Amino acid sequence: MRFGSILLLCLFFYTATGVAQDYFVRGVIKDSTGQPLQNVQILQVSTGLLFKTGVLGSFGFSSNRFTDTLLISGKGFRAEKITTTGATPLQIVLGPIPLGQRLTANTHLSSGAANMNRAQRKNWFTGGETYAELLENKWINTAGFPTTGISLSVDQASYSNIRRFIARGTYVPADAVRVEEIFNYFPPAYVPPVDSAAFSVSSNLGPCPWNWNHHLLQINISARKLNLDSLPPANLVFLIDISASMDMPNRLPLLRSGFGLLLSNLREKDSVSIVVYGGMTAVLVRSLSGCERDSLTNVINGLVPGGATPGESGIRLAYQVAKQHYIEGGNNRVILATDGDFNVGLKTESELEELINIQRQQGIYLTCLGLGMGNYKDSKIQLLAERGNGNFAYLDREKEAERVLMTEFTKTLYAVADDVHMNVTFDPSLIKSYRLIGFDNKAGAFIDSLAQVEGGEVGSGHTLTVLVEIEPTTLFTSVAHKKKDLDSIAQIQFMYRLPNDTVQRIEQMGIPLYYVYLEKELKQSMFMAALAQFGMLLKGSPYLNRSNWNDLVQLGEQVIDTTNPAQVEWLALIKQGQALYAKKKKRSWRRMTVVIEKYP
Repeated sequence: MRFGSILLLCLFFYTATGVAQDYFVRGVIKDSTGQPLQNVQILQVSTGLLFKTGVLGSFGFSSNRFTDTLLISGKGFRAEKITTTGATPLQIVLGPIPLGQRLTANTHLSSGAANMNRAQRKNWFTGGETYAELLENKWINTAGFPTTGISLSVDQASYSNIRRFIARGTYVPADAVRVEEIFNYFPPAYVPPVDSAAFSVSSNLGPCPWNWNHHLLQINISARKLNLDSLPPANLVFLIDISASMDMPNRLPLLRSGFGLLLSNLREKDSVSIVVYGGMTAVLVRSLSGCERDSLTNVINGLVPGGATPGESGIRLAYQVAKQHYIEGGNNRVILATDGDFNVGLKTESELEELINIQRQQGIYLTCLGLGMGNYKDSKIQLLAERGNGNFAYLDREKEAERVLMTEFTKTLYAVADDVHMNVTFDPSLIKSYRLIGFDNKAGAFIDSLAQVEGGEVGSGHTLTVLVEIEPTTLFTSVAHKKKDLDSIAQIQFMYRLPNDTVQRIEQMGIPLYYVYLEKELKQSMFMAALAQFGMLLKGSPYLNRSNWNDLVQLGEQVIDTTNPAQVEWLALIKQGQALYAKKKKRSWRRMTVVIEKYP
């Protein structure tokens, strides 16, 4: 369900002469107290089409008439007949039907809290947002299954999306929490690869704060930093959703700001094309030099939202443009910015997956930028990024756009390696069982017997973290594990391909039984554990062993770096989460003994 303008049916209409419509009818419907009304029906008399308002009471659709008639009706409110004039925005107020005249057919509640207003009820749901159903990783017996494969990518979208929910005082959907993306948002200290190597890999063991009998294995992978001056030329295609649902302050205006920041990093040898889809699907700019910032900025700032969301045609056109201006050995990339609510053409995730699998064969990367709330389709955007050989970020505010598109420009847009994944094989004599934290599988993929672990794209200078909770054997606990020269507890097989290369590279290394004990190391290890605990609490994980929000806040206060603004903000966020989820927690009742007496 859209958060802004929800169109249950939005088609392009043409007159008998083949000329497209000239007007975009839009407006907001509220009640007499000023509260926006959701799901109000709007009948366009000239066409017979039916539309509905979104969570903010807004609506929008195309019309080829200067004047049109709308019939407005909502349950519990008087119906209204409205005449539109051109493209003038409408402000419509519906008055309530007197109690004695209301029909018994109105929607009934099964229960309800007294005096709860409409704004408070909104916090009980997330609108029409969609997330892929995830299966949390379970404990695995090492003797039976010593090897686990892990697909590595640099996505961080889940954390900024979580921040958006909590900041609004709304519970986070469990499937919106991808714990590994929380790790990626807070990378540990960068360890540069040796010489010309593409990656460096390091590991350590630390305590597990929710189960002191277990340990946390932390594996850090750092990608080589590319020199900005020597980066290959870029062929970038901005694919921008300008449909009616993007007509919100946190959508198209946020994109204008973000793309403006990105342009400041481009060079003369870089080229930019701009493709849009919405009321029209068109190429607005074709391969303009990166130094033409003013011209590019003027085009982006002039974008006006309206119409449906023909994502399929936009994707096809963007890849076509990228292929036409393909730079051999360069950075060829489509940057898709959308709320993901495709409603014209291919719509389902399986259809989009098939489409993007074909496009990725052209050697073109895909970066996806998600925006919006209420109708945000995380599941679709994530799938496109996964299958499109690319990465995925969620922009919840201007500061996040600045971080993704300017501060971490090379990390976001320049790949060091593709298809990055690894296998970890544990020693059963030392590790009794293990559980991978995060990297949860989609339910559909997990039951598919043909599904395989596929790697992701890793950008310049990224550091990724893998956390594994391990249950030690008796032999493990008897070893003095504060030395680096002891036997390995596991072996890593690290695999990747260099950009524009088909050869898979394989590196092997051991994981030493090295337990952190220096104060700096221990603090960093416990911070990563706190991030894991945060994600697991949000998911309602059954593996937390009675750990709670109070425990997390106490741990967070001890382990954050107070000089790091992002970590300080995270501490404030978990305190907000503590207050929010305290309302959700059920009261603990004392166990009562009930005596049943038998009567004669």
